[in-house]
Amino acid sequence: MCGILSVNKVMQDRSRSERCPHKDGWHKSTGLCRMPIEPVEAAKQHGSRAVSQNPYRIMRPAALSQERAMAFSESASEATIRQAAELLLAAEYVTALTGAGISVESGIPPFRGPGGLWTKYGEPPMDGYQRFLQDPQKAWEERLAPTGAGQEIRDTIANAEPNPGHYAFVQLEEMQVLRWLITQNVDNLHRRAGSHNLIEIHGNATLVRCIHCTARFPMAVIDFDVLPPRCLQCTGILKSDTVAFGEPIPGDVLEQCWGAMARCDCMIVAGTSATVTPAAYFPMQVRERGGTLIEVNLYESEITPLCTVSLRGQAGLMLAQLAQAVQELRAARS
Repeated sequence: MCGILSVNKVMQDRSRSERCPHKDGWHKSTGLCRMPIEPVEAAKQHGSRAVSQNPYRIMRPAALSQERAMAFSESASEATIRQAAELLLAAEYVTALTGAGISVESGIPPFRGPGGLWTKYGEPPMDGYQRFLQDPQKAWEERLAPTGAGQEIRDTIANAEPNPGHYAFVQLEEMQVLRWLITQNVDNLHRRAGSHNLIEIHGNATLVRCIHCTARFPMAVIDFDVLPPRCLQCTGILKSDTVAFGEPIPGDVLEQCWGAMARCDCMIVAGTSATVTPAAYFPMQVRERGGTLIEVNLYESEITPLCTVSLRGQAGLMLAQLAQAVQELRAARS
């Protein structure tokens, strides 16, 4: 069974036009949680507070004492993929959480590990957001420098293309199986693939955001001849839409995530170990409420013990086969 043909059709049919995700009326409340893993309601309360905290802090979730059917091998079998597809069709409200593992197959390097940007250039300062506020001109000069991590990120994103994994999520959304896709990636690939119900929890590297009115604009329409660049709506200072170290995640983004989690009874966790807060809380909330988790990853991760099914293999291939299996099962039952 192979879902690549079906997903490739989606790839051909999707428009490559860019969409501006800016919406008026964003809430000003922002927040990150700096508390250890704890009950979901308490986590939500901490997440609603505005604190200067590293949004990429790694947490290690503890396994929940619930029965689970672990189904994985070095390469996911057709039976395991079918099992995952049955879970998706049995669920009432499916969401997905994606991380760097899905974008690596599009040529986007991870931040950590061999070949990672932070391994190569060093981690950004932990007080990056505070430094930006103190001297936004200098921060932009460093970001727009023709060499270094910033330029490599821009070049890599510009040359990258969505892979079958990205289009598999589009296919699941179009089948009305997937309700929301939450991504920790900032590379714009889910949006380019055609995902509509998308929450970019760490922002989007192709956009800028006003620190005053929160309006967002494509970088392509902004004049960078004079730094720092100014908002086209309120003339406030613009920064990259990506969430910096020490910068609170926009409150409306967290509200969207919590709203989706409140109804979710099945989550696909693809290309991530889900150990970075606040995203680490989302799979735990699903499990605490009796839902199921489907992991798609090359290797076991911190979240594996929580998962009902784990698909081992390249995320693009596994997700394409999963989407195809869902389509075939639905057709067989109709």
